[in-house]
Amino acid sequence: MKALSLKEKRESAKAERPVRLDSTLSKGLQILEALAKSKNGKGVTELSRELELTKSNTFRLLQTLTALGYVRNSESKAYSATMKVWQVGHAVVENLDLPSIAAPEMQKLSKATGETIYLAVPEGLSVLYIDKIDSQKPIRSWNPIGGSAPLHCVGTGKALLAADYGRLRDQVRGHLTRFTDRTLTSLKRLDADMAKTQARGYALDTGEYRERIFSFGAAVRLPSGRPVAAIGVSAPDVNLSEGREAEIGELVRRAADGVSEALKTP
Repeated sequence: MKALSLKEKRESAKAERPVRLDSTLSKGLQILEALAKSKNGKGVTELSRELELTKSNTFRLLQTLTALGYVRNSESKAYSATMKVWQVGHAVVENLDLPSIAAPEMQKLSKATGETIYLAVPEGLSVLYIDKIDSQKPIRSWNPIGGSAPLHCVGTGKALLAADYGRLRDQVRGHLTRFTDRTLTSLKRLDADMAKTQARGYALDTGEYRERIFSFGAAVRLPSGRPVAAIGVSAPDVNLSEGREAEIGELVRRAADGVSEALKTP
C-alpha cells in the first residue's frame, strides 16, 4: 500500500474536518426561511419558540433583516418576508443551466425510447423548447430549439399546465384554440384531462397539436414545488405499439423526477 505524502495527508485531514458554520448567519437564514413559508407572518415570541432561539437574539436578527430589506414589520407586530426574497430566488432560477442539469436524464430517455426528446420552459400560455435530442428513426417528429407550442395541446405544455392548474385555469380559458380534431377546446374536457394528468404524473397529447403526433410530458419542479420546466417525448403514432403509451409516460415521469432531484443538489 502506497504511503501518503505530507501534502496528501493535509488534504485528507481538511476533507475530514467538519465545516464550521457561522452561528449568526445560520440563525438569520433559519428565520428568513420560516417567514418565507408563513402566509400571515410571525411574531418574535412565535419565531423564538419555533426555532429554539432566545427572544433577544431573534429580535436582533429580525432588526438586521428588516434593515437589509428582506423582512418587514406590520402594525400587528408580525414579521413577514418581503419580495426581495422572491427576487433573489427568481434570479437563481433565471441563471439555472437547465439543459446541462437535464442532459443525463434526457440521454437516458432517448436511449430507452428512441424518439425525439424535448426540454421546455413556460412562456405565458405557451412552452418554449430550449433543448432537444433528435430521434434517429426514419419517421420522427420535429420541432426546433426556440420553437413554441400552446400549453393546452402538447405533452410538455399540458404537464406544466397541470402542475399549476389552480392558477392557470382561468388564464387559459378562452385560449383553447383548435389545431386538430383531437384538440381539447372545452374547459370541461380540459378539466378532466388535467385531473388524469395529475393522477398519473405525466401528460399525454394524442395528436392534439399535430395530427398523428403523440407527445408525453412531465413537470420538472424546484425544491419549493414550483414547476420550472418540462421534459417530454414526441413520436409519430406509427412508432407506438400497443401498450407503449403507458410505458413511455412512466419513463418521462421518472426522467422529470430525476431532473427535479438534481435541482435539489447544492
